[in-house]
Amino acid sequence: MSTNPPDLRPDLARATLTGSATRRSGQPTIGMVSLGCPKALVDSERILTRLRAEGYAISPDYTGADAVIVNTCGFLDSAKAESLEAIGEALDENGRVIVTGCLGAEPDYITGAHPRVLAVTGPHQYEQVLDAVHAAVPPDPDPFVDLLPASGVSLTPRHYSYLKISEGCNHKCKFCIIPDMRGRLASRPAHAVLREAEKLVENGVRELLVISQDTSAYGVDIKHAETNGHRAHITDLARDLGSLGAWVRLHYVYPYPHVRKLIPLMADGLVLPYLDIPFQHAHPDVLRRMARPAAAAKTLEEIAAWRSICPEITLRSTFIVGYPGETESEFQTLLDWLDEAQLDRVGCFQYENVDGARSNALPDHVPDDVKQDRWDRFMEKAQAISVDKLAAKVGSIQQVIVDDIDEDGIATCRTKADAPEIDGNLFIDDGTDGLSVGDIVEVEVDEAGEYDLWGALRR
Repeated sequence: MSTNPPDLRPDLARATLTGSATRRSGQPTIGMVSLGCPKALVDSERILTRLRAEGYAISPDYTGADAVIVNTCGFLDSAKAESLEAIGEALDENGRVIVTGCLGAEPDYITGAHPRVLAVTGPHQYEQVLDAVHAAVPPDPDPFVDLLPASGVSLTPRHYSYLKISEGCNHKCKFCIIPDMRGRLASRPAHAVLREAEKLVENGVRELLVISQDTSAYGVDIKHAETNGHRAHITDLARDLGSLGAWVRLHYVYPYPHVRKLIPLMADGLVLPYLDIPFQHAHPDVLRRMARPAAAAKTLEEIAAWRSICPEITLRSTFIVGYPGETESEFQTLLDWLDEAQLDRVGCFQYENVDGARSNALPDHVPDDVKQDRWDRFMEKAQAISVDKLAAKVGSIQQVIVDDIDEDGIATCRTKADAPEIDGNLFIDDGTDGLSVGDIVEVEVDEAGEYDLWGALRR
């Protein structure tokens, strides 16, 4: 991994059409540009799955598509700009563009910049997207060739998959407009999540990455209903998923007290000893100005409790520096907290206004040069912690999953401490004959860097 993990911003566009170029003559064909976070990627997969089941082919490039869907991100103003740029590129390259996703919640903003788009729909509005596709490119399937059961189109490698357990969020963090775009918490029934997970594992998925806006709150909106023997509570769901035999990784977990009940499952090996938990800051006054739901949590005590139950747990988090009103003293509290917390994986964003966010109206916005200085200092400390933690792994035996093997035989892998794209990698430089992507193997670590590890296969 050549770049600092915080630079791999999930809101930045990766404007790439994904899919299969295989099509019969005359088959209607759709391209997809999927931007933003893994939750949006799941939406793109669902849209493509429905279209593929209706007989559409999926084009990997602009020129081979009869129309292009752009699934946008609108979390930050910079992400909106990236989305508009991607829409413009699709219009220039193809000309027939349907827009969906988070930025689709602001149709006038999109059509004001790009009046030629064919249609605009909001986040997770699957039926409206399909209606727009049908209007732009009518379905014309050959029932003997094109129509397929909705078995799932994947935009991730075959060996891992994101598993979305809910939509929306009930919190009202002042810097965030996700509830306005995606609505309040709407949890999927537990048995439906389990059925999807079972199918994924049956089809070769070795790692399930559980995602939502607020994983800890899963099931609150449906009063933790139990259907078909499965209860909609994150602890019960994690236990059920852990019984499937795949790695289970939990993302976007708020530090509520009941999270402690997940840690024994990690100690027992049912789910990976990994928590992606967005602390955002450490000073109580900053957290209050953010209106964070975890503002009163004694996070250092919780972290100590988690580590006492499962010493090998990996903690990943994200933070915001330069939030309106943040003083030098408050920032120093964050640095001191980071020293004590010793988190394994850390990302950091400089605060920026987002149209519609309540934080825009807060007083005492921090100058850009101060935000940059604080980001630099924060990342310097986080990097030093990462260096020490990875150095301590030299000589250890790690179980890894193989993500890629290049033409020179170098294998790019991830340990249980590493989520795809946002964390580090473990590289195996030789002896990879017979190794395949998706294999889970044991490696002895022999070298460590700032964010990555190197090792040799144990035979």
